[in-house]
Amino acid sequence: MRFPSFFRVSFVVLTLIFFSSCKKEKTTKTEDKVVVSFKKEGTLTLKKADTDSIIRTIDIEIADNDYETQTGLMYRNKLEENHGMLFILEEEKLQNFYMKNTRIPLDIIYINETRTIVSFQKNAKPMDETSLPSEAPAKYVLEINGGLSDQWQLKVGDKISFTSITND
Repeated sequence: MRFPSFFRVSFVVLTLIFFSSCKKEKTTKTEDKVVVSFKKEGTLTLKKADTDSIIRTIDIEIADNDYETQTGLMYRNKLEENHGMLFILEEEKLQNFYMKNTRIPLDIIYINETRTIVSFQKNAKPMDETSLPSEAPAKYVLEINGGLSDQWQLKVGDKISFTSITND
């Protein structure tokens, strides 16, 4: 026995609705369970502007592509005092960072292409999507634990140098 076309169409529509609603249930995001750990990709040295004396040397992860730059330190539960992330951006310009999905407070240090610190955003609030702009054009951005830039007495004009390690 054949069903009228109305019933066939209704059956197909209801089936599609059922399966599409089931799919949504299976693809629920669990971002709060994502855990990312530190992977050393280089070393960065902070130096005083006036004396060129070393303030601190830290291990860094390097973000130098779009995905790494957009992800940054998201989903981290901690960052050791001697660790940071260095963003190497495509061009020197005014930059804007934010703390979306970032669980720990950070100091965001903006650095120009001559590797001189040009501005700070200190103790950036975790999970906040408010724009945190640089005050001058920057080519590099260093993120460290919130409060360390004051503890280490970093100032605008201080310099950085860094080396990248390759894992061939």
